[in-house]
Amino acid sequence: MNSKAKQDLALALRQAWSQSLRISAADWPDCVPNGEAAYAIQQSVAQGLGWLEPGRPQYWKSGGASRQVSLTHAPLSPTGVRQSPADFSDLQLTSPGIEAEIALRIGSEVTPEQAAGLSIEGARDLVDAMTVSVELVSSRWQEAGAAPALLRQADFLSHGALALGDWQPFKPRDWWAQACELRVNDGPVLRGVGGHTLDDPAWGLSAWLRHVTREGRSLPAGSVVTTGAWLSQAGLQPGDRASVGFAGLGSVTVQL
Repeated sequence: MNSKAKQDLALALRQAWSQSLRISAADWPDCVPNGEAAYAIQQSVAQGLGWLEPGRPQYWKSGGASRQVSLTHAPLSPTGVRQSPADFSDLQLTSPGIEAEIALRIGSEVTPEQAAGLSIEGARDLVDAMTVSVELVSSRWQEAGAAPALLRQADFLSHGALALGDWQPFKPRDWWAQACELRVNDGPVLRGVGGHTLDDPAWGLSAWLRHVTREGRSLPAGSVVTTGAWLSQAGLQPGDRASVGFAGLGSVTVQL
């Protein structure tokens, strides 16, 4: 991908985010050849929109389909992160879906040197709090989920908005036995026990911390990462109301 094409795509996505526009993936064929190119576009858009100001806590998403694949990561718009009960009726979300997740908060600044040598356990020790969270997925691509995977990665892994519950101390849990439920409006309640793709929401923290500090920038204290879906539902509409609960951890409600 040449630098001009990268700059043009980053500008198009930045305008799409700032002006609630939708752009066509068909206009950008072969413009994102690999994951590193997708991350470079993420970085350009996020910096241009002021999401990664030095010293200010950041918001991220991180996850993967299993422990056997490379995890993917994306910074999130701070203006789309809200406390439950969260009202997102002002946002123009495309084909929104909802994901029940656990978010983790990092208690102290993490330098590139620290992150480089972190084990999974060492990364877990940096977490000072956790909470129930809801990610609303959306897209700047007209094709939404049918857009090529690398274009969706460049567009912050189809992030829409994030709702956070009440923070509580981070403690070891039997995550494999964790019960979770999700309900949209008065529809049926989706229930699950366990089911997180990594079996532990903190398992991918060391990979995420190496990613966010890979270009020599420290991660500010108080930064938050949401860690992948336990339950999900697609096809939400404006006006819908949804709730997510994790047994023993609390709940979150969102209004579209």
